[in-house]
Amino acid sequence: MSNNVTTVSSPWSAFSGPNLGYVMEQYDLFLQSPEEVEPELVLLFQQFGAPVVVEGEVAVASNAAAAPAGDYKKVLAAVKLADAIRANGHLAADIYPLKNRELQTAQIEESAFNLSAADLAEIPAAIFFKDVPANVKNGKDAIDYLKSVYTDKVAFEYNHVVATEERDWIQAQIETGSFKQPLASNEKKALLDRLTRVENFEKFIHKTFVGQKRFSGEGLDTQIILFDEILKTSEANNVENVRIGMAHRGRLNVLTHILNKPYDMMFSDFAHVSNELFLPEDGRLEITKGWTGDVKYHMGASYMRESGMNVKLAYNPSHLEVGNPVVLGTARAAQDDTSKPGQAVHNRTKGLGILVHGDAAFPGQGIVTEVLNFAKTEGFTTGGTVHIIANNMIGFTTELQDSRSSVYSSDPAKGYEVPVVHVNADSPESVALVGRFAASYRQKFGKDIIVDLMGYRRHGHNETDDPTVTNPETYKLVSKHEPVRALYGAQLAAEGVVSADEVAALDKAIYAEMQAAYDHVREMADKDEHKHLEMPEELKVEFPQIDTAVGAERLEKINEELLVFEENFEPQKKLGKILEKRRDAYASAKIDWGHAETLAYATIIQDGTPVRFTGQDAQRGTFSQRHLVLHDKNNGNLFTPLHHISGANASFSVHNSPLTEAGVVGFEYGYNLENSNVLSVWEAQFGDFANMAQVMFDNFISGARAKWGQKSGLVILLPHGYEGQGPEHSSSRMERYLQMSAENNWFVANCSNAGNYYHLLRRQAALLDTEGVRPLVVVSPKYLLRHPLAAANADQLANGSFQEVIEQPGLGSKSEAVERIVLGSGKVMIDIADRIKDGEGFDHLHIVRVEQLYPFPKEQVAGIIAKYPNVKEVVWVQEEPKNQGSWNYALETLHDLSEGKKLRYVGRPAMSSTSEGDADSHKAAQAALVEEAVAEPVKVK
Repeated sequence: MSNNVTTVSSPWSAFSGPNLGYVMEQYDLFLQSPEEVEPELVLLFQQFGAPVVVEGEVAVASNAAAAPAGDYKKVLAAVKLADAIRANGHLAADIYPLKNRELQTAQIEESAFNLSAADLAEIPAAIFFKDVPANVKNGKDAIDYLKSVYTDKVAFEYNHVVATEERDWIQAQIETGSFKQPLASNEKKALLDRLTRVENFEKFIHKTFVGQKRFSGEGLDTQIILFDEILKTSEANNVENVRIGMAHRGRLNVLTHILNKPYDMMFSDFAHVSNELFLPEDGRLEITKGWTGDVKYHMGASYMRESGMNVKLAYNPSHLEVGNPVVLGTARAAQDDTSKPGQAVHNRTKGLGILVHGDAAFPGQGIVTEVLNFAKTEGFTTGGTVHIIANNMIGFTTELQDSRSSVYSSDPAKGYEVPVVHVNADSPESVALVGRFAASYRQKFGKDIIVDLMGYRRHGHNETDDPTVTNPETYKLVSKHEPVRALYGAQLAAEGVVSADEVAALDKAIYAEMQAAYDHVREMADKDEHKHLEMPEELKVEFPQIDTAVGAERLEKINEELLVFEENFEPQKKLGKILEKRRDAYASAKIDWGHAETLAYATIIQDGTPVRFTGQDAQRGTFSQRHLVLHDKNNGNLFTPLHHISGANASFSVHNSPLTEAGVVGFEYGYNLENSNVLSVWEAQFGDFANMAQVMFDNFISGARAKWGQKSGLVILLPHGYEGQGPEHSSSRMERYLQMSAENNWFVANCSNAGNYYHLLRRQAALLDTEGVRPLVVVSPKYLLRHPLAAANADQLANGSFQEVIEQPGLGSKSEAVERIVLGSGKVMIDIADRIKDGEGFDHLHIVRVEQLYPFPKEQVAGIIAKYPNVKEVVWVQEEPKNQGSWNYALETLHDLSEGKKLRYVGRPAMSSTSEGDADSHKAAQAALVEEAVAEPVKVK
């Protein structure tokens, strides 16, 4: 044995005599009532077991002092000190490049625990570690070692993680040296090359394209290194797909150096030369474009690495964090196998989501918390996301005292037990190690992890902004601070890895490479034809004609199979009777909304199209109308009838979602982007709840095709209808979707018949993965779900198709007598149908239900009006207030259709609220508008 090493395998060697007796008594108490034992002793008991020192267990070097019998309280204080370093070392860590934050060391000083260096030196090192690190001889060495690993340029927060296995793994990575493996010389040179490219890319654009915004990542240059190491580690773990989301800052550098968009291709965007001239011919880089386009720092791309790993950077608007759920939706879709019947099979190891957040946005934007909450939910987990906080230490012009109420930007994540690693962005090697660590943790535990990349912002909010106007002190420091490339180049030169001349030569060579790329752009400018992209021809078709009929025998068999439960499954008694009635309903032409919808999904998965359906109560349905997932009344076991349909060729998944709108809508939109052959459906609990997701409709669903060329077939169900439930549960605010309607960007439908809804879903499924696909917004019913006048019959399902317009049965047979044509959509048309019954006494009237509001079926309606030569007025009826609903949207078209006839509005007057607040007022207003709509025109004498 060496003369300078003490080998200790038990901390109890620090105790003898009365102190050992006391500890043994406390252990007996620990076994009976652990809450009565001092926490520090509990920790030792849990870690090392019973306090028994076996003779010969402790080997002491011949020239070393024997472990003292000493004061057990000193040992406990030392344990508390070690715990404090592990828990609070991050507050004293060297993680701020500008050194402009006061470090807090008081909580980890020996004096705070009434300890001296001599006290610590007498305590065995084994009391602090399961495996004592090399060169740690005693307690003083142990404390110094812990400070060195917890207060360096990487700082860890993991005490809030509940799972012992995770905490032990993280602690072992930090304290055994596994985390801090030194880089080889070639790895260091590669880091320098990478940093030189990152810096010169920004410098070249700054000098060449003066005054053009790019939202540079300067000050956080090592973000590219972080990405590199996450991707390389993930490749080694056989991750096949990586989906990245980030706002505009630093995006151009990520596009260039992570997605490998060539320099000339990027410079062409600044020079207003078509970037398609520079698209690599190997096909590994893919970009999409819309016909209206977007600014360059919102654009995304897809790149296939040599390993076969596919990396996508999502397109993102200026709304910072709103792309987070979209990216996680794409990641989940990349992990799901939807090719087989039953539930989609989720394999988290196949894909990885990486989200880059701003330091002000992470605590400031609620959408961040929404996606953190997805992490362990069945339908929305992605098996762990790597979150990167691109920490500029400033938000636009706002310093942290006005930006948040927490110590770190990352603090909101602690409630979700997400470990946090803070790292100094001016330490490239530390950043590289953190990237490996983060990817490894995620892959091992299937959990989120946060990397807080602590840097600064070299310029203002954009490159034309002068930050000294609002943040003079910060930018005095920035102006004097060398970029990380220069700092690291000097470090490597001092280490002898490269010479100072080699650092300078590399800098010059890479800048010259970029100059050559730009020269190429200028040479190609004369060949640029400046083609203007136009809407695809397939998207110009307003009313796609698709055969949605299904054979009667096939439908009847499906209906029977939906009523067969697995052995020993017993549904709740009342529900069992409701479902059983569907057998009779199918035969008696009383197929209600939920029944027709289920049949539609069954036929769709038989056709080979997977279905994914989510919403806060999607499985049962908000109005207890759906019952896609059944619960055994005896044991709560689940049974999904659609998983047992013969001939199914694709998966069916239905998930109740968290009480979240923006996050879930974004997630489903992303899921559909990634897996474009899946019929993705989201249902709002009530239609007005979609207000909380308005940004998703405004910035993604309505305009992404035109801006970015991204196709989506997402279905949005918005329960809507005036039944006296007050302002918040009447209107889905359909006017907002109609206002955004243009360029055939989506369908907006307000059906009055379950069979028509059935064919609408089947039409949407058939359009998936085609050029003509577009989202579908359905103003779905509440009251009509079980209304007999809204029911379908089997023949309609088997042989029908989606009807953009439906004429009221029993009216219009006496064409010469018709003087008024009433147009409208949705529930109010059933209220009117209920009023006129079989039509007797209403020869003056014809009623037309507009089932598809956008695109408006103008020619079909015009053809109907033309059949009635004596029509004097055209009426638009709606139950929504005049300034809401579809009136203002339809007005211009109605004016054209009326052709000099009187055009009249029937409905509620303009209101600031969406409806009356009580049932009696509603009933009176509804009855009045129905009567006005059907009344015989006043004869003019």
